Amino acid sequence: MDEQIATVRNFNRFYTRFVGALNARFLGSDLSLAEARLLFEIAHGEPLLASDLQARLDMDAGFVSRVLARFQTRGWIVRTRDGGDARQRAITLTPAGEEAFALIDTRQRAEVTALLDRLGPVHRADLCASLQSAQALLADYQTRDFTLRTFRAGDMGMIAARQAILYREIYGWGPQIEVIAGQVTTDFLRDYKPGREQCWVAEVGGKMAGSVFLTDEGEGLSRLRLLYVEPFARGLGIGNMLVDTCLGFARTRGYSAMTLWTHTILASARRIYAAHGFEIVDVHTHEEFGAPVQSETWRLELS
Repeated sequence: MDEQIATVRNFNRFYTRFVGALNARFLGSDLSLAEARLLFEIAHGEPLLASDLQARLDMDAGFVSRVLARFQTRGWIVRTRDGGDARQRAITLTPAGEEAFALIDTRQRAEVTALLDRLGPVHRADLCASLQSAQALLADYQTRDFTLRTFRAGDMGMIAARQAILYREIYGWGPQIEVIAGQVTTDFLRDYKPGREQCWVAEVGGKMAGSVFLTDEGEGLSRLRLLYVEPFARGLGIGNMLVDTCLGFARTRGYSAMTLWTHTILASARRIYAAHGFEIVDVHTHEEFGAPVQSETWRLELS
């Protein structure tokens, strides 16, 4: 943990210097970064109250009040009364304020463009993916949202790797789980049946947050495979949505039933399966993962 704390602190020092957070004159203007951010928020939204700005940016109320007073003195903002409450005055930019913001915005875009121009296409993509991952991991839980997409190049290896790592870290399972996950993903790509099979990936801020597979087992039977959700994204309803998406796909393709294989220890997944009407049809104990573990076969009739 000490090493991880040091890594985060080291990055914080690097990044505050990198973005000019410590400069009194941000991007050559006469504003600090905090003041420029206030100007940005006013420029990019509906008319806001001072209390809205304070809450949105988690800034000291006195600081916000002083900065807004300076903006008003410069003729950058106007305040209009909101309804009958004289204390509630919405803030908007004047033409002079829009001009001041446009100058800073143009300079910042130019700096970011110059930064990205130093990198090749692959490194630019890596940088953006890493930044999205950091934002997703550090965002407040309440602000997280997710999207679903179908699989694309590179997903299979990532899914197999994440499942092997998570099951090892959380349950202590051995390398056989990586063999199984790798075999499932390899078989899926090799034998993929468009229109009859699919893999869905959940993303939070561009970062893989979970996935599930549906495969064709023949004779009207479909199989749900490798459902998982990343720890940082649990509680958002991703697992439920992935299972629901599988079932919707299976029904529209005319499958008569769906089966799946899971383990008693995977309580969260089992609750999702039960909520969707799956029932346990077989239970047995095995030691494939290095220690005795109870597995279960579940089934749901779709027609």
